Parts: sequence; C-alpha cells; structure tokens
Amino acid sequence: MTSTEHSIAAAEAHSAHNYHPLPVVVATAEGAWVTDVEGRRYLDMLAGYSALNFGHGNRRLLDAAKAQLERVTLTSRAFHHDRFADFCTQLAALCGMELVLPMNTGAEAVETAVKTARKWGYKIKGVPDGRAKIIVADNNFHGRTTTIVSFSTDPEARADFGPYTPGFESVPYGDSAALEAAVDADTVAVLLEPIQGEAGVLVPPPGYLAGVRELTRSRNVLFIADEIQSGLGRTGRTFACEHEDVVPDMYVLGKALGGGVVPVSAVVSSREVLGVYAPGEHGSTFGGNPLACAVALEVLAMLRTGEFQQQAVELGEHLHSELGLLVGGGAVDAVRGRGLWAGVDINPSRGTGREISEQLMARGVLAKDTHGATIRLAPPLVISKEDLDWGLNQLRGVLEA
Repeated sequence: MTSTEHSIAAAEAHSAHNYHPLPVVVATAEGAWVTDVEGRRYLDMLAGYSALNFGHGNRRLLDAAKAQLERVTLTSRAFHHDRFADFCTQLAALCGMELVLPMNTGAEAVETAVKTARKWGYKIKGVPDGRAKIIVADNNFHGRTTTIVSFSTDPEARADFGPYTPGFESVPYGDSAALEAAVDADTVAVLLEPIQGEAGVLVPPPGYLAGVRELTRSRNVLFIADEIQSGLGRTGRTFACEHEDVVPDMYVLGKALGGGVVPVSAVVSSREVLGVYAPGEHGSTFGGNPLACAVALEVLAMLRTGEFQQQAVELGEHLHSELGLLVGGGAVDAVRGRGLWAGVDINPSRGTGREISEQLMARGVLAKDTHGATIRLAPPLVISKEDLDWGLNQLRGVLEA
C-alpha cells in the first residue's frame, strides 16, 4: 500500500464521510503549487474556494502569524487586545462601512448576518415580533448550519436535516421581477451572493445588483452581500458588488480574510445596523482573536495595494479568453465567471465534472466539480501566466483525449 493509499484508508476508517475528496494527499504547498506525500506536484486551480487567494505559504502572511504567535494568540472578547481596534478600523475603511462584527467561519458570519437583519427589523424597522422575512436566491450556497440549509434549494445540502428554520423565501437568481414581488412589509433583508459560486460560478444579468440595491433602499430592506467567495480580489475588484458600483448595507466576508492561515470572518455594516446589539446578545470565543486579527491586518494591507485585484483582472481576461475557445467543440457547453474565477460546463458526452477533475488530477492539476457537469477554476491570485497556461493546456489535453 502506498503512502497515499494508507492515508486515505486511515481517513475513511476514522472520519465521517461528509466529503468525497480526490485521491490526493497534500503534504506541502507553496504559491500555486502543492506536493503530495509521494512527492508529486500539482497546480492548485481551486485555492480553497478563494480562502487561498494569496497562495499557499504566503511569506507576508506567515511572518505576520509567526510574529503574533510569539506575543498572544487568544484573549477572548472578555478582554481587549492590541490588534483588535486596528483590524476593525481598517476592515471598516476597506468596506466603506462603520462597524465590524468578527467571527471565524463563513457560515458563522452568515448566521450573524441573519440574526442582525432580524433584530434590525424588529428594533429599527418595526416589523412585528416573529414575522421577519429574509429573501434569498434559488441555488444559493451560504453554508451548512441548520438555519442556512433551511433556505437552500439543493437537496444534497438540505434533505434529512429538518425541521427547518422558518422566515425565508427563495426566488430565482437574477430575476428582478420575482424579487420585487416577494418583498412585503415583513421583509427585513435580501441575502445574495453577487456571483453564485457553488451553483457553478453564475454571474447575474447586467444591472441586477444595481436593481437589488435600488429596490431594497426604496422598500427599507437591508441588502446583504455574501462576498465570502467573491470578495477580496477574486473577481478583479475588492468586492464583486463593485462591478455595478453597488455598496450593500452589509458585507459578509470570510475565507480570503484569513489568508488560508487561520479562519477569519466578519460582518461589516453601518452603525444603525450593527448598533442593534447589546453585550451578551451575540459573540464567539475565538472571533476577533489576536492571531486572526494579525493575519487579517496583513491581508488588508495587501489588498490596499491593488496589485492582487489587477492580477485578477489581467489573468482573468486571459483565462476567459482561452476557456472561450473551448466552447462549441463538443466537449464544453458554456463558460461563465469573472476575474480569476470560472465555471466550465462539460458536455455529458465527454464525462461528468468529477471524471474530468480526476483526469486533470492525473495530469497534475487540482480542480473541483459541482452539480454533476460543471468544474470550477479559481487559482490563487498569485499564479503566474506561465503556470496558468500550463494548467489550461492540461484541461485541453483532457478534453481532447
């Protein structure tokens, strides 16, 4: 039995089977590349669903983490610490907002956004107690907690986890008329991904996000943008909402905020919205801890240079140009995305998304399938053009085989 086979067998024997990973066991990583336990190298074209926007082992982030590890890693929010104020101040400034509520994982941040919207609805908007409604989009993916899967339309994420949390209504993504019809006096928020990631990197029709902003503002409803995957440089802007010059009422952030080093997430909004909380009403033992703040502060410093956003613009244009050439040849039905993020629909005659991902792995490229027929490509923003072209050549080789 090889080291890979031994590791996989041990994992399957002693862990819940809640994932179906490709049969590769990563041991080390640097930049856009990972190396497995057998010494084989692979180009990472997934980047931890955007958690690794700045690449594996980014020296600036590792140095920030190491320096903080020698000082203090956790105090809990029962006390102040000397990195917290800078983190909140700088993240609020990056978002053009006033207040920050830090958490750890993306799902925690979404749950925080849901709680915040409901409390704002009762305390500020005046919705009768127990009647707050949040509108979401079909095919959404915001996490896997009980409340979040309650408003999922994906049977794989939702089935057998009821009874479900009430208070949500789902409408077709990108359908402005359906959204407007769903808004009523009890609606407190519209929660959307500016680009739907798990659904296959679905980009809404032009003007949709601007229309959501106009509708929510006119009806006194919060617009919550889940930018956990799409934000922090992935699409060529700091936030995907910026492509339509839209500023939501609330950003939900995570993944890249921790640089792939530690889990860091946050809800960022105005004083009116996040000001509804009183001490003890919401919190997290690790949320906003010193180590997380130190790493996130370095992430914010890197984003302020604009170089990573520009890299996503330039290489993203190249990525989509090259992928576009694959459409119509019989193997690829469609390509979608923005920046260094793409969903590639594989023609069923060529194979499933999982099969294509396995064939890419055999050629030294790691990607991920979704919804059967689609593969997602989201390389680290630090990838070189030469490495990106090499990865795209491997995809061509797979599709032409």
